[in-house]
Amino acid sequence: MGLGLTLMGIGMVTVFAILLIVINLSKLLINIVNKVAPEEEASKKVAPAPSKPIIDSTVMAIIQAAVSEMTGGKGTVANVEKL
Repeated sequence: MGLGLTLMGIGMVTVFAILLIVINLSKLLINIVNKVAPEEEASKKVAPAPSKPIIDSTVMAIIQAAVSEMTGGKGTVANVEKL
């Protein structure tokens, strides 16, 4: 019984130590990548406004109704863009 508990304790400490190593190496990697390749700024070019609506008015009404239903009337649709 004592040997089993000892092995379990050693195993748990080993796993904990390895997880700490992985977490710290991940943080180090993130810092290195952020220094070497900083995040690019958003494009300064502004897209022209579309001349016609992207979606039909019935589809927009359906989207608004779905958002209202899911949020209990608290949510609104501000903008719809095609990806």
